[in-house]
Amino acid sequence: MTTAPATRPWLFAGRPGAVGTSVWRAAHRDGPDAVLFDRDGTLVVDVPYNGDPRRVRPRPGAEEALARLGALGIAVGVVSNQSGVARGLLTRRKVQAVNHRVDLLLGPFAVWAVCPHGPGDGCGCRKPAPGLVLAACARLGARPSRTVVIGDIGSDMAAATAAGAHGVLVPTPATLPAEIAEAPRTAPDLPTAVDLALATPFRPRATAARIAGGAP
Repeated sequence: MTTAPATRPWLFAGRPGAVGTSVWRAAHRDGPDAVLFDRDGTLVVDVPYNGDPRRVRPRPGAEEALARLGALGIAVGVVSNQSGVARGLLTRRKVQAVNHRVDLLLGPFAVWAVCPHGPGDGCGCRKPAPGLVLAACARLGARPSRTVVIGDIGSDMAAATAAGAHGVLVPTPATLPAEIAEAPRTAPDLPTAVDLALATPFRPRATAARIAGGAP
């Protein structure tokens, strides 16, 4: 069985041209630093343990949602559990190949944070743990408290909450009723989820004077 280190996620850079957080911050003081998406079941149709880029199909509304964020200059990334690596069903190269296909269809994404571990590996990155969200935020220079995570199941929302980020659930037939009931916010589709992400009531940013003075 293929195993992976039990502590750290894989981090991949997106294609050239992906937007960092500084462009959006300069124009929108009270907007999100970044929006992070789950991959399977959210951005693309869920194909269990998929290692074949030819099987990648965007979810309805994904192109519209990502195009809007790109036009606004908002940094976007992907946070994805890929336990198929730990189970010996996927390799790093296959994960990268599928990610690259998603990036070509919907990106560019500024960062890909992937957990290659299994449920029993004791890592801190497998959702619902916060590690993927925190790693993506660190790579982007985004504050978790000013980041929105969009996903399709409860572990996506739990990871967002554990990281101190905001969550928006976009249910699919695979989403459990309890996950929908417990979600902080729900949206019927990805474009609406982006609307909610942009309307998130963040605390006003600290002014330059407050930052210089060490205020939080």
